Amino acid sequence: MFEQATAVPTEREALDAYSTTVTTVAERVLPSVASLRVGRPGRPGGGAGSAVAITPDGYLVTSAHVVAQAGSASASFLDGTEYDVDVVGADPLSDLAVARARAATLQPVRIGSADRLRVGQLVVAIGNPMGFSGSVTSGVVSGLGRSLATADGNGHRRFIEDIIQTDAALNPGNSGGALADWRADLIGVNTAVAGMGLGLAVPMNGTTQAILSALMRNGRVRRAFLGIAGGTRALSPAAATRVGRKAGVEVQEVVSGSPAAQALLKGGDIIVSVGETPVAKAGDLQRLMVEARIGSKLPVSILRGDKLITVQVVPVELT
Repeated sequence: MFEQATAVPTEREALDAYSTTVTTVAERVLPSVASLRVGRPGRPGGGAGSAVAITPDGYLVTSAHVVAQAGSASASFLDGTEYDVDVVGADPLSDLAVARARAATLQPVRIGSADRLRVGQLVVAIGNPMGFSGSVTSGVVSGLGRSLATADGNGHRRFIEDIIQTDAALNPGNSGGALADWRADLIGVNTAVAGMGLGLAVPMNGTTQAILSALMRNGRVRRAFLGIAGGTRALSPAAATRVGRKAGVEVQEVVSGSPAAQALLKGGDIIVSVGETPVAKAGDLQRLMVEARIGSKLPVSILRGDKLITVQVVPVELT
């Protein structure tokens, strides 16, 4: 008896579900990811990073620290095309920047939302680590809601909230590259290598998309400024029952001459709401300090001892 021949599976059939997902994401996203070369005056060799095409007419998103002090820049794609790049605007406090390639057309990535992410979900990182263009790594979302401290050149410090933590391998040069979900949607911009097996990415969500829109439109992001430093403070059971929440933002420092100082806020006050919006951590306040708040009266409800009072604060522009 002759042994009956069996059909040889195709390569796609031989791939397991995980591999199929990663290869599909890579095929869709790789054409949108560029290797970014940055020239800096007085610094031989310049710097390098990654960028992602977000519009067909040349706009790229990258990390602010990648293009910091850039004198010139160029973007090269996996198909061999290379373009000069102009930095449109950068926002060090979110570590996001927008550049524009001098290209007639690019293949943009599809923008997703990190709001749907869950811990343990598959993600794919694509960038140009160590100069190796078009590198693909994969892993899972290791954590959500992390904070990353940043600063601008004027000494302002800020925490980027809701940072994505992943174990997808990231190395120098990955910054500015894509973090994609299984749909091949851009859900984060890789920003930092925090340690072995630990990478961080700025999420794509309503807040960061508003930042990118402002950079594309104005080249900068205008923010409102209250003038306090604070942190989460748990409320006593009685206070929590009174205000309907378990925590607020304790004022730890008030900047002299700031809007908060003029409204007579002081250390020890606990901010429980701004306008109609409850706040429980510094990030809640930061998200509310948008351009529209500048120069407008803003009711701030605080617990001072056992009293719940409301003060009117008029934020100024952060400069």
